[in-house]
Amino acid sequence: MSSHIDATPPLGVGILGAGPVTQAIHLPSLARLGDILTVRHIMDVDPAVAESVAARVGAAHSTSIEALLGDPAVDVVAICSPHQFHAEQVIAACRAGKKAVLCEKPFALNAEEAARISAVSRETGVPIIVGAMHTFDPGWLAASGNWGDLPEKAHTIRSSIVLPPNARFEDFATEIITRPAGGTPDYTDFEVIKGALQGGVMGLAIHDLPLIRRFTPDFKDIEVLEARHVRPFGYVISLRTPSRSIELRAAMNTTWKPQWSFEAISDDTGLRIDFTPSYVQAGSAVATFTRGTHSTVHGPFEHNGYEGEWRELAALATGTKQPPAAQTLIDDLTFALDITDATVANVEAQQGARHGAIEGARA
Repeated sequence: MSSHIDATPPLGVGILGAGPVTQAIHLPSLARLGDILTVRHIMDVDPAVAESVAARVGAAHSTSIEALLGDPAVDVVAICSPHQFHAEQVIAACRAGKKAVLCEKPFALNAEEAARISAVSRETGVPIIVGAMHTFDPGWLAASGNWGDLPEKAHTIRSSIVLPPNARFEDFATEIITRPAGGTPDYTDFEVIKGALQGGVMGLAIHDLPLIRRFTPDFKDIEVLEARHVRPFGYVISLRTPSRSIELRAAMNTTWKPQWSFEAISDDTGLRIDFTPSYVQAGSAVATFTRGTHSTVHGPFEHNGYEGEWRELAALATGTKQPPAAQTLIDDLTFALDITDATVANVEAQQGARHGAIEGARA
C-alpha cells in the first residue's frame, strides 16, 4: 500500500538501462507506488529491449541518454547501466536539472569519480542516493532506532549470504529479455579469480558494507586477514580493524532456501537482521535484538528496501527529506574499494606463496 507524500501529480521516472535489475526489481516496485511515481521514459542501447520494456509500463523509449534527460516528463532518474558509465551519467542527470538521482551501486569506480559527483551534486543542488537497498529497508531502519550504543560497543560484525543464481528469482518477478549468456570460468587463471572476487565484493557484499561501516568507527584501518574465493561464485573474507572483527561470507548454490543475514555483537547485545533475498519482493527484513535471555523482534514490515529507496528518492525530489551527506556516500564507496583491493592482494599473495613452494619443491 502506497503512502501519499502530497497531493501533487506523481513524479515522472526515467530509467537508464533496461536490464534484469530494471525489469525484475524497479518496475515491480514502481508499480506499487503509482500515486507518487510513474515511469515516463526507458532508455537502453538495445532498441528492441528499450521498446519492449517501455511498452510494459506505457512509457516513452529511446537509445540515448540525451533523449531521456531532455524529456520534460522525466523528473527523477534511475541509473541502471553498466558500472563504468555510472559517474558520467549521474553527473549528466544532475546537470540536466532533474530533481533527484538514484544510481545503482557502485555509483563510481574510484574516489576521484566520487569526489567529482559530490561536487556536481553540491553545485547543482540535485540529491543523489545509491541503490544499496538494505540501507532503505524498514527492518534496518527499525534496528537503527533501537540499537542504542551497539555501534560503539560491537566487537564482531558478520554478513552471511547464501543465494541461488539470480535467474531463479528474476524469472519469478518477470520474463527477462536478453539475459547475458553464462560460461564456464577457467579457475586456473588468477585473473578469473580476481574478477570473481571483485565482482563478489562490489556486486554482493556492497549491499551490507554500508551497514558494517556504521558499526566500524575505525573503518579506515581495515586489514584482510584471510580471503578465499568460493566456487562457482562466492567468497570467505576475514577482516579486522583495531577494534572490530568482521566476517564476510557468500555462496551461490542450487539449494532452494536463500539466507541473507547481518549480525553485530557486543559483550551484552546481539543484533541479527534477516533480509529477504535479492530480486524478491517479499516484504522487509526482520531485526532481532538479544540482550541476556530476552529477545525483541522488529518486523516484518509491509515493504522492502527496493521500494524503500524509491520512497526515499521521491521524498528527496519533493523536498520532504534531506539527502545523505556526500561524505557518507564517498566513505561507503572507499570502504568497499579498500576491502576489494586488500582481498585481491591477499589472494594474490597466497597464489604467489603456493607457486614459490611448488618451484622450491622442484629445485
